[in-house]
This record gives sequence, structure tokens and C-alpha cells, in this order.
Amino acid sequence: MKSLKKLVILPLLLLGLMVSAQETANRFFYELTYKPKKDSARLDKVMTTLDIAKDKSIYQDFTLPAQDSIIKSAVEEMEKTKTFKDMSKIIKWPKFSYKIYKNYPAMTEMYVDRINRNLFAYDETIKFDWKILTEQEKIGTYNTQKATTEFGGRKWTAWFSTDIPFQDGPYKFYGLPGLIVKIEDDEKNYSWLLSGNKTVKDWKEFTYAEEVNAKFGMSNEKKTIAKDKFEKAYAAFKQDPMAEVRTQVPQNMLSMKMPGSDLTIGEMLKNQEKMLNDFFKSTDNPIEVPQITEKKKK
Repeated sequence: MKSLKKLVILPLLLLGLMVSAQETANRFFYELTYKPKKDSARLDKVMTTLDIAKDKSIYQDFTLPAQDSIIKSAVEEMEKTKTFKDMSKIIKWPKFSYKIYKNYPAMTEMYVDRINRNLFAYDETIKFDWKILTEQEKIGTYNTQKATTEFGGRKWTAWFSTDIPFQDGPYKFYGLPGLIVKIEDDEKNYSWLLSGNKTVKDWKEFTYAEEVNAKFGMSNEKKTIAKDKFEKAYAAFKQDPMAEVRTQVPQNMLSMKMPGSDLTIGEMLKNQEKMLNDFFKSTDNPIEVPQITEKKKK
């Protein structure tokens, strides 16, 4: 009888582990309207998301995650046909590549971005000095209240709703008695507006594309370093985004054709370099004004 009990208990334990591994998250969609260039009046828009899970939230540009099924289909076709497909011609690339993690309940923050083939991160503990005002406004279906703060060299106005019991918000913002529904700086360089939400069952931290990349050496393990070291490494990456790759690809391989394609490895790398350079040049107006700029203004 004891052995029978063990046989019964073991599947139940395994089932329990499988169920506990599945996590549900609340996904809030924020439309971000921003000014990419300081000296231009042109505005861009991008959909971003704030995923609130059990012990953390993750904010990111939703452009790539939204195309996960397209990417999955393309990868499966390449695996089946053993031919290369230029993904840059299939999918739309994000405007912002970083993610912001907030760990509950301490609300310590982690800024994460990829530098070459690795994920690097720095930790922050930000205490927002919110001034909650009496002014109220209906935004969409939400009853909201006004609050102001200063952060990153800019003055911000937020509208939060106590109807949504999460003291969180887009980007690094948090700390109000309800979810931030709208927030923008006084010069309207950056403006987030909550535009929808959904429950995500079987939520995962990484997208299908990120999981596939991990199989090919694009690590998803975060390497935490000091903020100044992160900024220095990222600046060097922006200056020459293919520097590390060039050291890893032998010269004689550059003229080789990609499987099932007329594109050589060298041409593919040049295309990637152009894409990265265009990405870095697309904006010179960051959310947080660099300290050196702030000093010049004083």
C-alpha cells in the first residue's frame, strides 16, 4: 500500500508544481506620445505595456511582443526549410529596447537593456516626492486625481485612479495611491495614456523571440552592474554596435552565403549594423535629461 500511495502522491506533486509555475499577470497598455528629437516638433507614438505579476512589474515597448506569433511562424518556417529569412523585412522594430522591472513590495527598480549579446542591468531605489492635489478628472472610464512631481530633470503631472488598486505606473513612475492613468512632463516631451488592460494567463517574463535568441547565445540572464558602468558600456555600444560581433566572426566566413539565401554573412552583419545605427540615431531627447545637460542649463 505504501508504494501505491507514493505512486499516487508523486503525480499530484508534479501537477502541483506545474500549476504553481503558471502565473497570471495584469497587462496595462499605455500609448506613449513623445518627441524623439529636441529640435523638432514632430511627435511619435508607440504602444507600451506594464505587466503586473505577483512579485514584480515589467514595463516595456510592446512592439516586438505584439508580433510574437509572426516571429514564431517565421522561425518555425526557417527550421523546417533550413533556409534563412531576413527578419528585418518581416517585423517592425521597437522604438525603445529597455525594460523596467519594479520588485514588490520594496519597489526597488531595475533598468535592463541588451549590450551586444548580453543583458545588463543597474538597480535603483527611487523615492518620488509626489504632491497630491484636490483636482479630479474623468479620463476615459477612469475617475482620476491630479499629482505632480519632479524627476529626471523634468516636471511631471500625473493623473491616478484609486479604482485600480496598484500603486504603479509606466516607466519608472510609481508611489501614488492607485494606478497612474496619465502622466506627462510640462513641455509634453513624453506623455503616457492608459488605453486598455487585459489579464494574461500563463504569463511569461520573456517573449518567444527572447527565448529563441537565448538558444543562439543571446543570454537572458541579467548581469547587474553599477549605473555609471552601465552607461559607459552602453555609450561604447552605441558608438560601435558591431564591435564585439566582428571579433567573433572569422574573416573567411563573411563571404559565405546564409542557408537558402543570396545574402552573405557579411551583408547580413552590415544590415544589422545599419539597423542598430538608425535605432540609436532616431532619438536625442531622452526621458531623463542627462546631468551634464542640466548643469549647462543652470
